[in-house]
Amino acid sequence: MLMRVLRRLQPFFVALALIFIGLLLHAQWGELQRSVWRIDLRWLALSAGFMLAAWAVEVLLWLRMLNTVGRRLPYRVALRIWFLSAIVRYIPGNIWQPMSLTYLAAQRGVQIEATLTTIILYQVITILAVGPIAAAYFPLTGNWGILTDVLSEAAFAAIALGLAPAIVFLVWPRWLLEGINWGLHRIGRPRLLIHLSRSTLLFLFALGAFDWLLWGAAFYALAFGIGVAGPTGSKLAMLHLLPLYPVAYAIGFLSFLTPSGLGVREGALYVLLAPLLGGGGATALALAMRIWTTLGEVIAAGVSALFPDRSQDAADRRSHVEKPMPARSESPSENELHRKPM
Repeated sequence: MLMRVLRRLQPFFVALALIFIGLLLHAQWGELQRSVWRIDLRWLALSAGFMLAAWAVEVLLWLRMLNTVGRRLPYRVALRIWFLSAIVRYIPGNIWQPMSLTYLAAQRGVQIEATLTTIILYQVITILAVGPIAAAYFPLTGNWGILTDVLSEAAFAAIALGLAPAIVFLVWPRWLLEGINWGLHRIGRPRLLIHLSRSTLLFLFALGAFDWLLWGAAFYALAFGIGVAGPTGSKLAMLHLLPLYPVAYAIGFLSFLTPSGLGVREGALYVLLAPLLGGGGATALALAMRIWTTLGEVIAAGVSALFPDRSQDAADRRSHVEKPMPARSESPSENELHRKPM
């Protein structure tokens, strides 16, 4: 019931997010106009490189999860499926990317329940991987953004909230696996045998944390690419920007209000970065990162669409050629047609 109401209200949340972004821009417009913007193509290229590396790690992470349910895909095919499905995440509903990923994987022979299981595992592991990053950052730096005065004494709570879910999952992963199979049963899909040892889980968890560091590096390089962080503050920027982007991304994702955390992620970045970069700098960097990643996804999806899956096309042609032709009944000869009955 609650999820049905949230789905119906999601267009309203999207409109609200866009209004919030507009109000944020309006409030910081004077500071944005006074800022001196310095576009550095070398830093932008470095940011794009980190972003591509992060996507490559994400596809590898998904493939390893497919292996846990006994399914395999070539890396190039998985890369194409990933980018073609990622672009639809901005459609209101929060279901289109999983549906697209499931459909495209099914065309390659991956069962629906296998893809759904890997999607759940991927989201859980990557979000939990943010926990240790947050648990290390907030107590060490004491920076809670514009909420520092309110939350400055919450270091212990931050450590507990960041580490406890990850520890529980790593120690008792069967709880999640049983929950996934229960969900598959509820929607009429067969249960899956999931081969997820603790060593495999630790590897996937570490890979997810590494992926977040790559995204943080892309965020950091973009700050220098658009001139938000000056060279004299590079050490400070490196310290704060690397972990804060994963934290803000997780907040946006867990809000479940808008597609891809639209507006929520930007608001979290503003709250966390305003004391460090100023309101204008935090607003500009948050919006620039959204535009930067969306542009990258559009380009990657376009390139993937231009280069079709030739191996699948070849398989379709082989199946068409090998398909047996229906037996033809021989037509009667002309003499038989004119033969008189005895």
